[in-house]
Amino acid sequence: MKKVTLRIVTAASLFDGHDAAINIMRRILQSKGVEIIHLGHNRGVQEIVECAIEEDAHAIAITSYQGGHLEFFKYMKDLLNEAGCGHIKIFGGGGGTILPQEIEELEGYGIDRIYSPDDGRKLGLEGMIEDLIRHAGSDAALNAYARAPDHWKGASPLQEAKDIRFIARAITQVESGNNNPVKIPGQKQDTTIPVLGITGTGGAGKSSVTDELVRRFLNHYPDKTIAVVSVDPSRKKTGGALLGDRIRMNAIAHPRAYMRSMATRDDHVALSGAIQKAIDVCKDAAFDLIVLESAGVGQSDASIIDHVDASMYVMTPEYGAASQLEKINMLDYADIICINKFDKAGALDALMEVRKQYKRNHQLWQEPDEALPVIGTIAAKFNDRGVNELFLKVIRVLNAKCAAGFEESISFQGAAPTEQAIIPGKRVRYLSDISESIRQYNQWVDERAAIATKLYQLDGVIKNFNL
Repeated sequence: MKKVTLRIVTAASLFDGHDAAINIMRRILQSKGVEIIHLGHNRGVQEIVECAIEEDAHAIAITSYQGGHLEFFKYMKDLLNEAGCGHIKIFGGGGGTILPQEIEELEGYGIDRIYSPDDGRKLGLEGMIEDLIRHAGSDAALNAYARAPDHWKGASPLQEAKDIRFIARAITQVESGNNNPVKIPGQKQDTTIPVLGITGTGGAGKSSVTDELVRRFLNHYPDKTIAVVSVDPSRKKTGGALLGDRIRMNAIAHPRAYMRSMATRDDHVALSGAIQKAIDVCKDAAFDLIVLESAGVGQSDASIIDHVDASMYVMTPEYGAASQLEKINMLDYADIICINKFDKAGALDALMEVRKQYKRNHQLWQEPDEALPVIGTIAAKFNDRGVNELFLKVIRVLNAKCAAGFEESISFQGAAPTEQAIIPGKRVRYLSDISESIRQYNQWVDERAAIATKLYQLDGVIKNFNL
């Protein structure tokens, strides 16, 4: 029998900024071969439940130190039950803030396990994680998980535009090799559904850029739906994975948006082997736009173009020497190039060099720079002018290549101007230089103090001998 890969959602509760504990726990879970969908801290119940259903998770693991744990965990259990997803197990902890009688009350309400400081002393961190995995992966839990679709009746949960339960389970099944997944309620569209691919180097801000594009799509097309399939690498040594794109994606917590995180489950690849089948499931669900975000890629990878209608390459100004641009395969294939983190030093020079390379790659010697699909963005800035321009470019490319029919007459009010860094480029390391000088001075003082201590000791010895 094929081993089941457990998928667990981790987060810290609403109004709780204490994420040290959940970060430690999810790292240990990853080391045990679990795929972790991490939300970070300060997450509300509905957001966590929506994530767990969309990701077809086996369990939710929450830390709560904010004092409202009784209401928080009970509401989570109620929402899961109302959605027909009571099979998703709930685990929690909150140190000494959750009293023994409250643990008893929560577990009596249906919360699977609340771990206490006493559990930590008895079992240790590893022991608590192994206990969690044992409960989430038990035969009874997996049987309840497998039978869950039998209880999915009526309207979509959480007032979602699509029935995210069936979509999530269908993707899980095709990822596991099942070619006959559950049927998704509703009819397939006859029109072509465009697929936008977003790829780029790790840390370039792909998830932040994707989040901003999704936000604008939902705001400007109130009758449209969107699906995001995001891929992160699996750990070669353990098989676990950190599926952390949701940390940066806040716009997808929306009734008209669906997101699924997938692990590559393979070595040296940027996409899951089941990615095309996952896209096909989203097409069967009749989303108006599908976005595929790959894991971080190297210079040679261009695998995403086999699965999408239009592609975007996200990079930063810090790519190294200009000659490095000649090695990036996606500059040959990408319909749009996004230079994110455009507030960094050297961004304007990077824009000029990338435009030059794009002209060389595509033999566009006479094309004006402004007409090239190379755009600088600051995805971390609210209403960034570059991201607005990028969104319009994406819509136009999708309309041109796929006849998507998206309205192009879009205006943005109060766009933030593009500005370079507050600290000039030549002073970027100014604060680091100051701190380094202080450390050197402190080290010098310590050395002199050590010498003075030895001299004092020697002086005392000499005086003793003189006596």
